[in-house]
Amino acid sequence: MIQSVNPSNNELIKTYQEISDIELQYVLERMQLAFEDWKNQSFSFRAALMKKAAGLLRKKREDYSKLMTFEMGKPISQSRAEIDKCAWVCDYYAENAEKFLADELVQTDASKSFVTYQPLGVILAVMPWNFPFWQVFRFAAPTLMAGNVGILKHASNVSGCSLAIEEIFTEAGFPEFVYKSVILNSSRIKDLISNPIVQAVSLTGSVPAGKSVASVAGSQIKKTVLELGGSDPYVVLEDADLDLAVQTCVNSRLINGGQSCIAAKRFIVVKEVYEKFTEMYVDFMKQKKMGDPFDESNDLGPLASLKLRDELHHQVLRSIEAGAKLLLGGFIPDMKGAYYPPTVLSEVNPGMPAFDEELFGPVAAIVKAENEEDAVRLANNTVFGLGAAVFTRDLNRGEKIAKEKLNAGSCFVNQLVRSDPRLPFGGIKESGFGRELSIFGIREFVNIKTVVIK
Repeated sequence: MIQSVNPSNNELIKTYQEISDIELQYVLERMQLAFEDWKNQSFSFRAALMKKAAGLLRKKREDYSKLMTFEMGKPISQSRAEIDKCAWVCDYYAENAEKFLADELVQTDASKSFVTYQPLGVILAVMPWNFPFWQVFRFAAPTLMAGNVGILKHASNVSGCSLAIEEIFTEAGFPEFVYKSVILNSSRIKDLISNPIVQAVSLTGSVPAGKSVASVAGSQIKKTVLELGGSDPYVVLEDADLDLAVQTCVNSRLINGGQSCIAAKRFIVVKEVYEKFTEMYVDFMKQKKMGDPFDESNDLGPLASLKLRDELHHQVLRSIEAGAKLLLGGFIPDMKGAYYPPTVLSEVNPGMPAFDEELFGPVAAIVKAENEEDAVRLANNTVFGLGAAVFTRDLNRGEKIAKEKLNAGSCFVNQLVRSDPRLPFGGIKESGFGRELSIFGIREFVNIKTVVIK
């Protein structure tokens, strides 16, 4: 049995029955049959249905937002923004898929030669709880528009969201078994990946989960796209607009309660402005309110579970033991639910959990750098490589650092790192491989086929 628990009060929401092996095999076989028809449908046919899905997201925005907040604790205003973004990605691929996957003529010595993009079949998505709608739709919209069919194994604590997403595609008119959500324990993912009907896997999650999925998929010679953890560095230079930098850094650290792979986590500040930045950062963090995620005056709700909250607190304590200085927060509040207050650590250095590990919660690590060169060195001193940002009034300087010096899949200047359907998203090193979104995302799960005619 799979349980969903409300992180605001630790009360059971609902218990779900796992799908049996026999039922799962039936679903996969039916999906394979559905694919044989779906792949031959026109882009305009698929786009019309995807547009309907976008319309349903907007029409039932409040219902889906409340479900998200109820299951994983996201502030309700952020849940609404997530639903809006899901509708956007549906519209984006409905409008652009045909162009992105159009045949491309190549001049050779043949009479005709071209590259064509053909769907693969049944694609498995293994998705996390932190953005329970967005993570799925940014997979599903390009995957289905490319002519594939998709099966979702969602995080157990957001099973309600998982089933709601299937209902959206069903109500939008997608043929039966073109998209399915299945309720099953993570221990069964290996067998699901190994099933010969499954052609490829997309996973968003932790580094251990990514290594496990990649090893199984690799043994089966199946394509994978992995979007894993991050310890995003935000570099603040001596000429930065500190008001802008502090506000942006705090907001990025607290998005989704800090439970985001691309949330800012390490703030690397050159010594000339280190003390001022730290003072301003703590003052701004003090203004952020924690409490009921349905109360729109609150900036952050609970973490997704007590287990995750306790793991985060242990990382904070170990960092303090290693020499970090606690400036704010850093305690487990006397209240029901998986709450953890906005927390700031300064004097953070390599070798501490706050520097080396991903802190999945509202904990900021402030690091002092000697100069720009040292700041870049510290920023890149990580096993992760998902996102990074730099703050400077000199835009040419910022562009050069973002383009040439910071090692990450996405680098921003004077703003927080975020995903956008129009831009490729993904990481390097232990943050994963492959790309989602934009033209690159829709081309991940297709056969890039060369055709030559003499």
